[in-house]
Amino acid sequence: MTDEAPEESVADPTNGSSTDTDPLADLAAAGVSLWLDDLSRQRLHSGNLAEIIRTKHVVGVTTNPSIFQAALADGASYQQQVSELAARGADVDDVVRAATTDDVRDACDLFLPLYQQTNGVDGRVSIEVDPRLAHDTDGTIAQAQELAKIVDRPNVLIKIPATVEGLPAITAVLAEGISVNVTLIFSLDRYAAVIDAHLAGLEQAQANGHDLSKIHSVASFFVSRVDTEIDKRLDAIGSPEAAAIRGEAAIANARLAYRLFEQQYSGERWSALAAAGANAQRPLWASTGVKDKAYDDTRYVVELVAPNTVNTAPEKTIDAVADHGVIRGNTIEGTYGAASAVFSSLQALGIDMDDVFEVLETEGVDKFEKSWAELLDTVAASLESARKG
Repeated sequence: MTDEAPEESVADPTNGSSTDTDPLADLAAAGVSLWLDDLSRQRLHSGNLAEIIRTKHVVGVTTNPSIFQAALADGASYQQQVSELAARGADVDDVVRAATTDDVRDACDLFLPLYQQTNGVDGRVSIEVDPRLAHDTDGTIAQAQELAKIVDRPNVLIKIPATVEGLPAITAVLAEGISVNVTLIFSLDRYAAVIDAHLAGLEQAQANGHDLSKIHSVASFFVSRVDTEIDKRLDAIGSPEAAAIRGEAAIANARLAYRLFEQQYSGERWSALAAAGANAQRPLWASTGVKDKAYDDTRYVVELVAPNTVNTAPEKTIDAVADHGVIRGNTIEGTYGAASAVFSSLQALGIDMDDVFEVLETEGVDKFEKSWAELLDTVAASLESARKG
């Protein structure tokens, strides 16, 4: 698929122009790359994704097992491919691999002009390793290599979860010159380990003779799920003090993550890599759709605006920002003291943040594993139907 987005659709993170009537243009002008958190064959073949690129300043796409499960549940869009693969004796894993990588490859082709115009910063499409490998370092490395080879596009990002076992896989995959989207980051401690894994990967890539300027990475820091878990614990406490900081934790957490990004990509270790042409690993705000209807539906976008960031959002959230979002420029700078105070208040109330982040990571992996299992079941039924003819 080679549809080209017209030049006016490019949301350049550094050269965008702000208008009074287009919050999405304002977002791009403030340094935020807006990526769509969804992909399906229907979006690709209907021209919907191309239209979103043209009209909504979307400059990339992310996928995950839940997104592919929803996409492949639409059997009509994949029926012909499933029938062809069934006739060749393909099994369930073969079909899933073919269908998902074909969609990602087509999306990569659609975004190629943006990739070229932004020197590889945007125009990116992510595909995730099998979530059942989240605690298997060697398996993750092998599948990341396989996915990169099958998709075979310069603008693909391979998603690797930031589990303890995922950290060495991130380094190893980057060391081979493969661009990586690190996903399922919740805590500052784990984010610090992800940054270290990124820097180590670049150092090894340099030693292996790779062109560092061609390697890109984002660190997907999950947002709304943090409020969901902590608000539940604050509600259980039920005090006025607990109620006062309800809904404050997720944005504070992300803002402190951005401070860590600024700190770690300004020291001597980074300077040596930057001199060799390396690209910093941009923070990506994920899970930015609001889950609590009491909250403004643009909050996880408008409150996390800063240069060199990505916000990957569902279309519903993008539409909300376009309709009534107010982009106030950089909403992270100058907030670190207040963000730290939120965590001090949580600690004073007895909220165990280590437990919060452990629960969120476990739930995140479990949710993706469940979606993957449902995906396999859907494809198995489609294969069986195709074989019966």
